Amino acid sequence: MVTEMGSLKARLQEEVKAAMRAKDKARLGVLRMIMATLKQFEVDTRESLEDAQIIALLDKMMKQRREALEQYEAAGREDLAEKERFELDVIQSYMPTPLSEAEIEQLIKEAIAQSQAVTIKDMGKVMGILKPRIQGRADMAVVSAKVKSQLTTAPS
Repeated sequence: MVTEMGSLKARLQEEVKAAMRAKDKARLGVLRMIMATLKQFEVDTRESLEDAQIIALLDKMMKQRREALEQYEAAGREDLAEKERFELDVIQSYMPTPLSEAEIEQLIKEAIAQSQAVTIKDMGKVMGILKPRIQGRADMAVVSAKVKSQLTTAPS
């Protein structure tokens, strides 16, 4: 069962080859880690990845790197923190262009209107609409906080 490969996955595979040719061991290591994560997901789910799923996995990897980076910085381990920063930068380079504050606000307003959300109880509906549009382009925790504040301050 061979399906058409997603453009992001193909780009990542080409980047692995380019890093090998350039003998860029640090970048190659991060790219191989990304490819291994994607392959593991495909094996576990028995399905080929779409770009949206790849972005979700990359977003998860970035979150892990940020958490590790905070811990290393708190522990004063600058050597390990620098490695995490490098990995974070490489992963970030494959993410879609981040949304501006105004774009995020606009998407939140549209999602609230579309779901007819009024109270905080409707937050799940709003986030369900927003997640596919925003995933990988904004910090979902920040977006969630903005939605929450708009729903609690919305006129009842």
